[in-house]
Amino acid sequence: MSITASMVKELRERTGAGMMECKKALVETAGNLEAAVEVLRMSGQAKADKKASRVAADGRVVIAQEGGKAVIVEVNSETDFVAKDENFVAFAEAIAAAALSSGTTDVGAFASVKLADGRSVEEARTALITKVGENIGVRRIQSIASNDIIANYTHGARIGAVVALDGGDEALARDLAMHVTASNPMCIDESGVPAETLENERRILTEQAQDSGKPAEIIEKMVAGRVNKYLREITLLGQPFVKDPDVTVGKLLQGANAKVTAFVRFEVGEGIEKKEDNFAEEVMAQVKGAN
Repeated sequence: MSITASMVKELRERTGAGMMECKKALVETAGNLEAAVEVLRMSGQAKADKKASRVAADGRVVIAQEGGKAVIVEVNSETDFVAKDENFVAFAEAIAAAALSSGTTDVGAFASVKLADGRSVEEARTALITKVGENIGVRRIQSIASNDIIANYTHGARIGAVVALDGGDEALARDLAMHVTASNPMCIDESGVPAETLENERRILTEQAQDSGKPAEIIEKMVAGRVNKYLREITLLGQPFVKDPDVTVGKLLQGANAKVTAFVRFEVGEGIEKKEDNFAEEVMAQVKGAN
């Protein structure tokens, strides 16, 4: 049976595979479209498995919101080039929409959640890996709900934040989401700072102060002042507001009779150790292998 251009086109539209792969699958299955789809799916899974060990530290942060609920998702690719690809962007947005509607935040369980097009997350991910030629992964999902106000902000596609607010208005909530995106606070206030984090910082500051040779009572005051400064830097309420550095976020909220009840911030690739390629070492390894 002759394989026509229209058959190849239809198979490409259904699977997203390359033209030559589609033609090869059609030849292999004697023009049976359904069988060719299965061949490509199996091939795609094999290719996806081979790429699964490669580090995906680029990608996008996507936020979906409806009413008083929002989800923030990090979807990873290996390169910024693929992160900007329209197929990857569409996949990331579909993932966020599915996370919002399903309420699933466990990444393992999320793989079996159905997207709007009927495919599971894992099926869509595997198909995208085949199409773009890179490892793709849904790294993390977090949701926030509020009975009052919720707002989000993304900087490009690499950093995003969601803020839940009691009191105030949507404009204030969005400004605070922008602030969280820019200033990266650890927590809302001092009560959220882990005890071990604070103790470790106090120990470091004490050792630094002791090197000054000052009396113990002076050192104690120096450390107390530096600890307070550290807490202002890492807590949302203590930070200078990004749009008006003369006012802290705490003072801003006080003036609006509002309270931040929760926030979450994602930045693409944070915490992922990305391998840096060394071209010289790679060439030397090839030379040694050839000998």
